[in-house]
Amino acid sequence: MGEQISFEITAAPGFDKQIGELVSMMNYVRTTTLLAVEGLDTRHLDYLHDDKSNSIGGLLSHMASIEFIFQSLTFENKEPDEKAIAQWRPSLELGDLGRKEINGKPLDFYLDRLHKTRELTLAKLTDLNDDWLYEKRELGGQPSNNYFMWFHVFEDELNHRGQIRWLRTRAEESL
Repeated sequence: MGEQISFEITAAPGFDKQIGELVSMMNYVRTTTLLAVEGLDTRHLDYLHDDKSNSIGGLLSHMASIEFIFQSLTFENKEPDEKAIAQWRPSLELGDLGRKEINGKPLDFYLDRLHKTRELTLAKLTDLNDDWLYEKRELGGQPSNNYFMWFHVFEDELNHRGQIRWLRTRAEESL
């Protein structure tokens, strides 16, 4: 990977100040996620610690699916259509469906999904200003705004990155 990690939150160039700071945080989280999966093969990506756990591949796919959902909610101001939901369902739900359907793929498959969803996010964010962050939304029946929703995207990634690190250690011990 060889990427330099910055421990500074700064406004990423090409964005309004606060959006750029949000992007800076998203970039840090993504870099650390990529480092957590670097070099994994399909056996590691498909490893299930027990019959209730999710695989590393499933968690990576889930990260991309969450970002896709929030793109629709915040950039398009709508729920994704049923066709899109059906495409992402195993990644969104994980559990039994994810264990059944998310496997057998190389790391590049998951990295490509993450990259493509993030590429679209960044392209959309360049066209917005900081006021957009404070536009009112509803999330799970609770008051929210775009700022929280995009914080939640990388908060979810951070949570699952921790699971990935834990699973990687178990997979390396078991395989």
